[in-house]
Amino acid sequence: MLLTIVIFLIMLSILVLAHELGHFGTAKLFKVKVEEFGLGFPPRIFGFRKGETIYSLNAIPLGGFTKMLGEEDPTYPGSLASKSHGVRFLVLSAGSIVNILLPILLFSISLMIPHDVRLEKVQIEEVAQESPAQQAGIEAGDIILQIDNHQIKNRGDVGYRIQLKLGSEVNILLQKADSSLKEVTVTPRWKPPSGQGATGIMITGIDSTLSRESYPFWEAFPLGATKCWDILILFRNEVAGWFIKGTSPQFTGPVGIAQLTGEVAKSGVSSLLEFASLISISLGIFNLFPFPGLDGGRLVFVVLEWIRRGKRISPKKEGLVHFVGFAMLIALILVITYFDVLRLIQGGNLLP
Repeated sequence: MLLTIVIFLIMLSILVLAHELGHFGTAKLFKVKVEEFGLGFPPRIFGFRKGETIYSLNAIPLGGFTKMLGEEDPTYPGSLASKSHGVRFLVLSAGSIVNILLPILLFSISLMIPHDVRLEKVQIEEVAQESPAQQAGIEAGDIILQIDNHQIKNRGDVGYRIQLKLGSEVNILLQKADSSLKEVTVTPRWKPPSGQGATGIMITGIDSTLSRESYPFWEAFPLGATKCWDILILFRNEVAGWFIKGTSPQFTGPVGIAQLTGEVAKSGVSSLLEFASLISISLGIFNLFPFPGLDGGRLVFVVLEWIRRGKRISPKKEGLVHFVGFAMLIALILVITYFDVLRLIQGGNLLP
C-alpha cells in the first residue's frame, strides 16, 4: 500500500510539475511577473526566493500552482492581465498543452522499454443478426488479420481500432475458414443494441503467447506521437458519446487513481508510463473545461473581453467567480474521494 502511494505521488508530482512549467515558462517568456511557483497546495513546508519568484514545496501533494501578478487586475506593471489577449491565452493554456504533448515522450519511452505483448489469433466467435458485421459478410470462424492496415496482435487491438472509428467506415482484413483473404468495410455504431458491440461481433483469442518487444527510438517516437493522437480521438469519442448515447461521465478521485496506479505498476514500468500518459492527457483536457477556477474558466474571461472589444469584467467579480469555482471543485473532489474510500472499505472496486 505504501509503495502504491509513493508511486502515485511521484507520478502526479511529475505531471503537475510539467503542467505548471508550461505556465511558468510562457509567463517568463512574455515578461509576466511570477510571484510564486509551488508544488502542492499550502500550507508551505519550505521555499526560497530567486529573483522575483518564490519556489515552494507545500503540504498537500495533490496539485501545484503558478501564482502570477495581477491575474485579473491589469493595473500592476508586469501583471498577466496587462498583457495582450493572445499572450494571456497562451500563458493560460500552456499548462494543458504541455500535459497533452508530454505523452508523446512517455509513450515513446514505454515503447523503447522491453515489455510483454500478448500475441494471439483473434477469431470471430459470433456475429449478431442484422449487425454491421453481418451485413459486411463477416462470419463466425473468420480470423481478423488487420484493421485499417494495422496488424492485429490481440483482442485488445480490435476494440482499440474499432473505438477509434465510431460512426466512420473501417476496413477489416479477414482470413476465412478456407485460408482465403477477404477485406470488408464496416461502420461501427455509436448506439448498438443492448448486448452487442459497435460492430456486432464477439471475439476470442486462440494460440495465445507472450512476446518481449521493444522499439529503437527512431521508431518509438513516431509511434508515440500516433498513439497520443489516437488517445485524443478516443477522448473526443467518449465526450461525444455522452450526448449521442446518453451516457454519463464516470469520475474517480485521487484514491481511485492511486489504487489503479498500484495495479498498473505490477505490470512494469512500460505499463506505468502508458497509464501516466492517459492521466496527463486527462489533466490537460480537464483543465481546459470552461469552469471557474480552472484554466479554461480563465480563458473564458479572456475570450469575453476580446468579444467585448477590450471591455473588462471587474477584477473583483472575476476573482470571486474563480474563488467560488475552485471551492466547488475541492468540494467535488472531497465527495468523490468519500465514495471511493467507502467502496474501498466495503471491499468493492473503486473503478467501474
